[in-house]
Amino acid sequence: MTSGFWLTQQTGRFVLGGSYADAGVTGRKIVADTYGGFSHHGGGAFSGKDPSKVDRSAAYMARKIAKDFVREGYAKRCEVQLAYAIGVAEPVGVYVNTFGTSDYALEQLVGVVRERYDLTPQGIIKELNLLDVDYTKTTCLGHFTKPYLPWEQ
Repeated sequence: MTSGFWLTQQTGRFVLGGSYADAGVTGRKIVADTYGGFSHHGGGAFSGKDPSKVDRSAAYMARKIAKDFVREGYAKRCEVQLAYAIGVAEPVGVYVNTFGTSDYALEQLVGVVRERYDLTPQGIIKELNLLDVDYTKTTCLGHFTKPYLPWEQ
């Protein structure tokens, strides 16, 4: 992602909106449900959205990638950010921050992310098996740090 880089509705068409396409929720304590202010947050809510919405699924995938990088020794600390544009399946931006704890260049790590992971909404749904998750288990104490959730494994 580049600072000051903004994309607006990339397809040029608006097919389906309102409650038919999205639950319309903007957030239910989204920072508390994630990292409690410790990490950057795009502002999109998870709860009330199906896995096809990247507000939810891409946040889970970014968490999984960061955990994979730490587990595999790429870094001791890692944050992954994914940016999407409406109507574009692949992320328009991938950003990795290791807070100085990696021997790898950030560009190399971004390359690993793009090569190793299918970051389309359908690819994320398949990778994390998001159609078979019991999301009621995320309603208490947030969406992260629960070892039985697929993005935490």
